[in-house]
Amino acid sequence: MSKLKILLLEATHPKVKIILEDAGFDVTYESRAWTNEELIKNAQDFQIIGLRSKTKLYKETLEQLPQLLAIGAFCIGTDQVDLQVASNLGVPVFNAPYGSTRSVAELVLCEMIALSRRLCDLNKATHSGTWAKSTVGMQELRSKVLGIVGYGHIGSQVSILAEFFGMKVLYYDIKKTLALGNATPVNSLSDLLQQSDFVSLHVPNTETTSNLITKKELSLMKKSSFLLNASRGNVVNLDDLKDALTLKNLSGAAIDVYPTEPKKKGDLFNISLQNIENVILTPHIGGSTKEAQESIGEEVSQSLIDFIKTGSTLSSVNTPAVNLAKDNQSDYLDLIHFHKNEPGVLGEVNKIISSYSVNVKAQSLATNDDVGCLLMRLECLEQDIFEQVLKKIQSLKSSISVRSL
Repeated sequence: MSKLKILLLEATHPKVKIILEDAGFDVTYESRAWTNEELIKNAQDFQIIGLRSKTKLYKETLEQLPQLLAIGAFCIGTDQVDLQVASNLGVPVFNAPYGSTRSVAELVLCEMIALSRRLCDLNKATHSGTWAKSTVGMQELRSKVLGIVGYGHIGSQVSILAEFFGMKVLYYDIKKTLALGNATPVNSLSDLLQQSDFVSLHVPNTETTSNLITKKELSLMKKSSFLLNASRGNVVNLDDLKDALTLKNLSGAAIDVYPTEPKKKGDLFNISLQNIENVILTPHIGGSTKEAQESIGEEVSQSLIDFIKTGSTLSSVNTPAVNLAKDNQSDYLDLIHFHKNEPGVLGEVNKIISSYSVNVKAQSLATNDDVGCLLMRLECLEQDIFEQVLKKIQSLKSSISVRSL
């Protein structure tokens, strides 16, 4: 374990470094994101890379890091990593899909209250010495209709919290999803937009969600309604949103994510929505609470430790799921083998094992369309023989990678 080196980027929670060092890893901690060029040049000695949302691990970078064993995405999303390429290289990616759910949901409710009471504009006016007390445009959340686009972990959590405020909740999702509480599914995005007083977006970054909200969709919304986006930056066309707001076709908006975001804290940020009335702009802080970051850090760190020590890929988002039960005996050796999903691979591996008269105590095999993952427990054997076994498995035409645990 002490020979394995981990690179942590983008100021992951300080507890992450402690957890991984306590597990025996050699950890390098960086507060900023790294560019592709920096990764290719300076990350060759690291077997694991931990990142958040700004560091990108796409095909051209991943293929230049042949020593990489795993990636830890210390966040909810994984679109900063080319999951298919990582899978084909036998590199599992671990994230924390639920870690910041509550933090994002609370921010959305906070923003709905702030928009409906124009808190940001009034706060600014009062700080500048203007007494702008008025009931014009002020309203309660109670009895209003909240439309949620994307009814996953965050969307459904927003739904539950909104009902506590007495709101009626509608939701639209391309997948059939069980409603929580009194939430009601609608048949189309158009139906949701036309009926809602607040529209909150909670969708992943995919081809179908890019520019999901444009001039056409905004024209369907009530003039008294509000749009909130705490999902992905390319979901809303911001120029179209600016036009709708300046023409008073919407009453306000709250945006936490953007198509292009600064590399680091303190960088200048210019966007067309700045200085428009009743528009809340926040710097991608949906999951930026100490509770969320600590929870994410603990979950992803444990997934990485489990993978390195036991070969478990149960928490991986891009590779087949394998796991072996703990064995209290010490007379065994485990190996994990990533290979192309081709017929006969298991037979070839077992033939190699049997040629050394070694007993297989347990094995777990799973595949996806392209890749197979074999986790195998062998009776204890001499180290030099075990190394020969690994070399022969690696020499198979189907092999991607094999290592001992």
